[in-house]
Amino acid sequence: MYEHQTYEAILERMLDRVPEGIDKREGSIIYDALAPAAAELAQVYMELDLNNALSYADTATGEDLARRTAEFGVNREPATKARCEGRFYNNSNQLFDIPIGSRFSIEDTNYVVISKIRTGVFLLECETAGVVGNQKFGAMLPVDYINGLSRAVLEEILVPGADEETDEDLRARYYQTVNEPDFGGNVSDYKKTINALDGVGATKVSPVWKGGGTVKCTIIGADWKTPSSVLLEQVQTTVDPIVNSGLGFGTAPIGHRVTIVGVTTSLIDIVTTVTLEPGTSQGQVQGPIEEVIMDYLMGQRKSWATQDQIIIRVALIEAAILTVPGVIDIANTTLNGAAANITLGEEEIPGIGTVTVHV
Repeated sequence: MYEHQTYEAILERMLDRVPEGIDKREGSIIYDALAPAAAELAQVYMELDLNNALSYADTATGEDLARRTAEFGVNREPATKARCEGRFYNNSNQLFDIPIGSRFSIEDTNYVVISKIRTGVFLLECETAGVVGNQKFGAMLPVDYINGLSRAVLEEILVPGADEETDEDLRARYYQTVNEPDFGGNVSDYKKTINALDGVGATKVSPVWKGGGTVKCTIIGADWKTPSSVLLEQVQTTVDPIVNSGLGFGTAPIGHRVTIVGVTTSLIDIVTTVTLEPGTSQGQVQGPIEEVIMDYLMGQRKSWATQDQIIIRVALIEAAILTVPGVIDIANTTLNGAAANITLGEEEIPGIGTVTVHV
């Protein structure tokens, strides 16, 4: 808005107001008196431009964006903690019960035992909020000594943790709320309610999928993977408990019988032939090629809820592989044995299978 209010433009206007006959050249008394004021005014205009941008949802960032969206009841989602399954064994390698509240660590990440699932199997919560709790598996070390404990293993993620909502995601959710108001069990209402639950990344809603009053909601985990049975059960209980389905004991309106299901993962096996730069070996590019393919598939999983069906395209996989240093050409790429795109079902997301790289 104020991009034309530069130091030079302001100083020129100020000098134009000085009567003729007075020396206005650079270095003159009047010039040196006006130049600092012009510089300060230019700075003020820059601040005005910045503050103007921070007052609108499409250009605001950080706290200013959060304050703007909060005016419409859209608050930034905080980081959540991952919940995982841990197994504990005694000296006889048998499952072994430990005290609730016991703390364990993997590298620099700590977990606390919060409840018992069954003998020797417990629910643990990561002490650090965010996706860091989704990334560690395997042997754990007790923070404090536990008599009789031989080993502890972190098995799987039951409810994935999520980082604090980004500006881009908050802005998109704000626009959805404003443009598609949620009310009384409409599609937007279901999406808003379920997406706000811990561990849920996104939701697809299928109204009247088995006749009037029935609703199917398909969810993907906050880690953009197939949700665990524990997470599905939690969401089902919150939205519409199975025992009293349709009676309004959950967040769903009375009369709505809701079924919560999770996406399924379809593995994609990839075979390709690459031409490498002189001095580059197949072993040097294998790992990076797998990484760029995983990044591409992750992007598809994150956009799953906004697509009718995910299409895995050969051309985009080849384009990703060509970004790997050392790869100069690519040919004969196949997906699951065929040189063609793969169209997944409405409730399917892609996962990486085997990646075979020929040179």
